[in-house]
Amino acid sequence: MTSRAHAWLLAGVLAGVLAAGIAGCSPETTKPGAGSPPAPTSTADPAAPSSVAPSRSTSSGGPTTPTQPTEATQPTRTAPTSTPRPRPQPTDTRATATAPSPKPTLHRTSTTAPLPMPTLSGHRVVVLDPGHDGGNAGHPSAINKLVPAGYGRYKACNTVGTETYAGYAEHAFNWDVAQRVRSILRAHGVTVVMTRNSDTGVGPCVNVRAEIGNEAHADAEVSIHGDGSLQGNGFHVIRADGDPGGPVIAGDSERLSVAVHSAMIAAGHSPATYSGDGDGYDVRSDLGGLNLSTQPSIMIECGNMRDPGDAATMSSASGRQDIAAAIASGILSYLD
Repeated sequence: MTSRAHAWLLAGVLAGVLAAGIAGCSPETTKPGAGSPPAPTSTADPAAPSSVAPSRSTSSGGPTTPTQPTEATQPTRTAPTSTPRPRPQPTDTRATATAPSPKPTLHRTSTTAPLPMPTLSGHRVVVLDPGHDGGNAGHPSAINKLVPAGYGRYKACNTVGTETYAGYAEHAFNWDVAQRVRSILRAHGVTVVMTRNSDTGVGPCVNVRAEIGNEAHADAEVSIHGDGSLQGNGFHVIRADGDPGGPVIAGDSERLSVAVHSAMIAAGHSPATYSGDGDGYDVRSDLGGLNLSTQPSIMIECGNMRDPGDAATMSSASGRQDIAAAIASGILSYLD
């Protein structure tokens, strides 16, 4: 072996020894497994989106190269969505509307026969006395003065009368019905005299009303009223207990009361059950207008203004017309 070859051989041996020493000094690479700690698990929120975008397909359907992973970011925290609690509804404290009460039944019976309205021969005079007056309430000193009321008695000149619970005044009812009766009687040839000529005056007093009928030599005098009793319903006809004009006039007054009573029944109006004998007739000794009359005279309480049924009839124009027609028919039948 030449010296050159010997040198190359020695250099190769030294290089091998040096390589082996370097390899022995390198640390050993470990793998997960027995004796080595397990790989740490991710603590990331499982709901968090992956940091690696999924592969997308090209338009030709082939897969594309996955994108490089990016640094994971903390998941965005969103404020929890709270469902609003329903607000309590305010309690309605208003009063519940009440259904209207049914209309009261009118105290009338059905009638089919027309009322007799005879045309009279000869001259007849009738005095109509609508009770009370519209101005009485404003003049208490005038209507409260005492005046003769017959048989040595004295009473107040007049009164204000009653009214319905709705406020319809008796004096207005009396005046309206009297005018309707007057129209019917005049159409049948009767001369009618009124004890008052409006519903805005004061009085006249009860003794003056009687004098008007006496001076007119009336064939009949009818005082028209509405009652204000706290009980009962229906009409009633009143005549004097005595006979100031004598027995003949007293008999005529009774016939007049029967004629008007019969006409009211024929027109379908119910007789009052709360006065007299409960048959719609009454006899009284305390009414100055009747006590002082020397002519055939009666008073009619056309209904009870405090009763719902009677008040409904008396407050309506048609109801007042029915009452007026019955009164006129009774007067004409008496005069015939």
